[in-house]
Amino acid sequence: MKNEINKFTLAVHGGEEKNKYADSLINPIVQTSTYSFKNTKELCDYMDGKHPREEYGRYGNPTLRVAQNKLASLDHGIDSILFSSGMTAVCVTLLSLVEEDSHIIITNDSYRRTRQFVRDVLSKFGVEYSVVDPTIKSIESAIQENTTLIFSESPTNPYLRVLDLKGLAEITKKKNIISIIDSTFATPYNQTPLDYGIDLVIHSATKYLGGHNDLMAGVVIGNSDYLLEQIKQYRNIFGGLLDPNSSYLLIRGLKTFALRIQQQNNSGLKLAQYLESHPKILCVHYPGLESHPDYRTAKEQLKGFGGLISFEIDGDIKRTGQFIDNVKIPFIAPSLGGVESLIEQVCLMSYYEMTTKERLEVGIKENLVRYSVGIEDVNDLIADIDQALSKI
Repeated sequence: MKNEINKFTLAVHGGEEKNKYADSLINPIVQTSTYSFKNTKELCDYMDGKHPREEYGRYGNPTLRVAQNKLASLDHGIDSILFSSGMTAVCVTLLSLVEEDSHIIITNDSYRRTRQFVRDVLSKFGVEYSVVDPTIKSIESAIQENTTLIFSESPTNPYLRVLDLKGLAEITKKKNIISIIDSTFATPYNQTPLDYGIDLVIHSATKYLGGHNDLMAGVVIGNSDYLLEQIKQYRNIFGGLLDPNSSYLLIRGLKTFALRIQQQNNSGLKLAQYLESHPKILCVHYPGLESHPDYRTAKEQLKGFGGLISFEIDGDIKRTGQFIDNVKIPFIAPSLGGVESLIEQVCLMSYYEMTTKERLEVGIKENLVRYSVGIEDVNDLIADIDQALSKI
């Protein structure tokens, strides 16, 4: 795939001009809410599309633009659109591309807030939807005459199912359906869905792209001017774009993006292999293991298998909580993808308000643990998990 060997270089230099304001090596933070024009001619040239620049802070910012250019280059897109969070990116993108009486398909292992938006918000505007397993067979069987959009994560959350992107693109192109992949867990280091023919890629840039647990951002990348312009117009209305300071932090985080993902790929696989061999672990959900249902697809499609591992403790909700409390290195916290390892008991962190029965109905077991591998030494992480398991 194009530029595949250049991720390290793209992370540092992609999307940036060589010569920056005031001869600065680093892109400056342009902290302003509006932009002035030299004269009426410059204003008219801008309105006619002859003079690309910024007009008002709700529409764009020079620091934001550099971050967008960098992200577009990493994911092999012609442009990207940055938002104030991953969910803002998801919601605005879906709103901009659906119509009343249209039908969309979303996979059942997608982030629960995404599914909630489809179920509770889009349905209010007459949008029909189907929730299906993250497989080509299930998706294809759910397509209706009025299906206009298919949305899935790959890998998914929290069971890390990997969708056949080439197969999905073939179906959607044939039927003129928009395809969207949330590629947050894979990152553009491990996977570039646009190269397979997917229309749009979404990331929660809060996670691996920012990489330091200190910003919130979301991004959509594509190769269609038409689709991107629709989304951009809706962002201009809602105003949920990323601010200059967070854009600066994102650019800084992206400089070390490839280095971090390489470490997290290596550590994730070693940690998953260790967990699978432990007698107190019933099951490990990680696409780099042969036991994973999508191992073959992952092997063909992913450069690395990522730093997110889900696994099931041999025990109940209380015993699983004891394990969580016994680990010393990771923080008990939601989110993922930063330099610090994080851990959570999924049923309590994300599904606390549900009963056991309700959790099982949506596929969440009470002994399920989600571990986000940071950049710490993997031997330290393994030793920490080993001592925690020995105490339950």
